[in-house]
Amino acid sequence: MTDLDVVVLGGGGHVGLPLSLVLAQAGLRVGVFDTNARTLDTIRAGRMPFLEEGADALLAELLPTGRLELSDDAAMLARADAVIVVIGTPVDEFLGPSMTVFEKAVDQIAPHLRDGALVVLRSTVYPGTTEYVTQHLAARGCRVDVVFCPERIAEGHALEELGSLPQIVGADTDRAAERAEALFGRMAVQRVRTTTREAELAKLLTNTWRYMKFAVANQFFMIAHQAGIDYTNVLRAIREDYPRAQDLPGPGFAAGPCLFKDTMQLAAFTADHFPIGQSAMQVNEGLPAYIVSALERRYGSLHGRTVGILGMAFKAESDDTRASLSFKLRKLLAWAGARVLCTDPYVVDERLVPLEQVVAESEVIVLGVPHRAYRGLSFGVERDVVDIWGALGDGIRL
Repeated sequence: MTDLDVVVLGGGGHVGLPLSLVLAQAGLRVGVFDTNARTLDTIRAGRMPFLEEGADALLAELLPTGRLELSDDAAMLARADAVIVVIGTPVDEFLGPSMTVFEKAVDQIAPHLRDGALVVLRSTVYPGTTEYVTQHLAARGCRVDVVFCPERIAEGHALEELGSLPQIVGADTDRAAERAEALFGRMAVQRVRTTTREAELAKLLTNTWRYMKFAVANQFFMIAHQAGIDYTNVLRAIREDYPRAQDLPGPGFAAGPCLFKDTMQLAAFTADHFPIGQSAMQVNEGLPAYIVSALERRYGSLHGRTVGILGMAFKAESDDTRASLSFKLRKLLAWAGARVLCTDPYVVDERLVPLEQVVAESEVIVLGVPHRAYRGLSFGVERDVVDIWGALGDGIRL
């Protein structure tokens, strides 16, 4: 078998596959290593396993070139001088960092790494993880360079952003930094050099900052709603032609696989457990319960009422349901005694029903995700519509 320029471990996922495509588009021979054989079969058939703008066309363009090779055999790693590790980094039951995933990854890749290989950690990690991986690989006899180069993309916009956003290169030796910069230089993006710990903290702070901004927006909304004040007009007054408030987001579910998790990792990293971040988590995670409580106050009880939820992905124009707060809302409504109908134009789930059924049978309709497909829908005066996003055209409603 011929050598590969790079192997992406976890290459069939939301982060790994777009990166693999962009690297192959840049002319590199890319190995896509993933343990999910079904996902690999989908990719081989020319279909993306998830929604990503522009990726279907790029995949169809690249498959005939032979620059993409897919495998669920870890032996593929031995054919490349560079390995990019893209694996999930969960928090444990105590909301602290889980190192188990990296212990398994080291055990998996160590027997296959070439002498002198470059190992690039890509997913968000707890500060010090790169040093941990370096030490554990060395203990297994691997002479490799290990760097941390965090992904910085937004799902759905990965191809565009991989080719435009600066790439942080966290390295503790000049040789490792030069090798990583050369690799990502093939994507023709600016590189920003830091140490590994600086890069790890930069990634955590970036996601935590976004999560905290969403928490402020949601807290402001709750304050106005509790006071009986129209928050749509409040936001308009704050933002209109006033530059210092343009970055205030509107309210909505702050969910997905990264923001909550990374905020909790930062809390575990600090001696005082980061009370501002903990408060942000309570606000964002508490928004579904706030909506249910508001409906219970309005109706006295939700027992016997049918409530429809529009959108079950964690964000608009996505089929990714990981950590989606729409599912938390669904559970809380069911616990409150409601019959809950859910729909989503992108999510495949046997528990979901068609949009037409949700609209026809629901007394209360809650916009869980502001998919473009829901804009302009007419529900009639007999429907109580909850739209905390303000995306349906009639302002923020609860």
